[in-house]
Amino acid sequence: MHWKLPEPHAVLKIDLDANNQVIIRQHGNREGTRLLLSHGNGLAIDLYYPFWSKLEEEFELLVYDLRNHGWNNVGKLENHTVFSMVTDLDYILHATNHHFGTKFTVGIYHSFSAMISLLLSSEVVTSGFSPMSNGFDGLVLFDPPLHIPGSDHSEFDEFVQRRARSIRKRQIYFESYEQFEELLDFQPLYSRVVPGVKALIARSLLRQIDEVSGLELRCPRQYEAHFVEYVTAYTEQADFDNLPCPTKIVGSDPLLPFTYLPTVDLSDVLTIDFDFIPDASHYLQIEKPDKCAEYVREFVAQIT
Repeated sequence: MHWKLPEPHAVLKIDLDANNQVIIRQHGNREGTRLLLSHGNGLAIDLYYPFWSKLEEEFELLVYDLRNHGWNNVGKLENHTVFSMVTDLDYILHATNHHFGTKFTVGIYHSFSAMISLLLSSEVVTSGFSPMSNGFDGLVLFDPPLHIPGSDHSEFDEFVQRRARSIRKRQIYFESYEQFEELLDFQPLYSRVVPGVKALIARSLLRQIDEVSGLELRCPRQYEAHFVEYVTAYTEQADFDNLPCPTKIVGSDPLLPFTYLPTVDLSDVLTIDFDFIPDASHYLQIEKPDKCAEYVREFVAQIT
């Protein structure tokens, strides 16, 4: 199976600050409900194509990478923060409405970008800036790294720090895409992905250094680790009792041994529309893309 991304209908480039730019691409059905999609830490939205390709016929898709990821340039490490990404999201919402026209918009986010989307409505976070957008009309969040306020998350915090240390030791230069794919074969995190995804991951996460020097990670390892180290300060900031818009959370299987971060089961929180996908890990969108797309369709149908 070979995954080939289509050419976008349009490309919007916006400056986030003096050193960072984000590239937003329009795909899908321009007459459909707008979905705004992004990815997890250290990743890129292109590798989720097996998932969002299922939505192309019905929805307008605006896909983008977080700052210092994917198609975007790499700016200063000091600005690679949770707060910066929250303000980025606010500006992206404002800019897409201005450029493509104001429209009913549902955010579709995974992992850390899912957490960022919820922090956009946190009074603690937004007290530090003046929002330009009106937020989302709905959210579908896949396996966000969240905690119920007051719960014990010492295991999570300890694992996060170990994760950050391991990221800082990660190989950063590769001779070929095939070399990177071979490494993925030994990673439990990628053992459940659909056929062809490992090649897509390699091409989404690596960029050519120059004509003779091989490949490097698009998101430098120190940037990925830096974000992980500070994320625990924000995992309780989501106010589940006062969510700003209809929100659906889809989690990984809580019975599976976690391979990225400990799974958080939110099924007991009555204010959350929560489901989990059996036999799916943290990378559920590239393991069970049809089921994940089905959740999106059902949710959008409910709120429109």
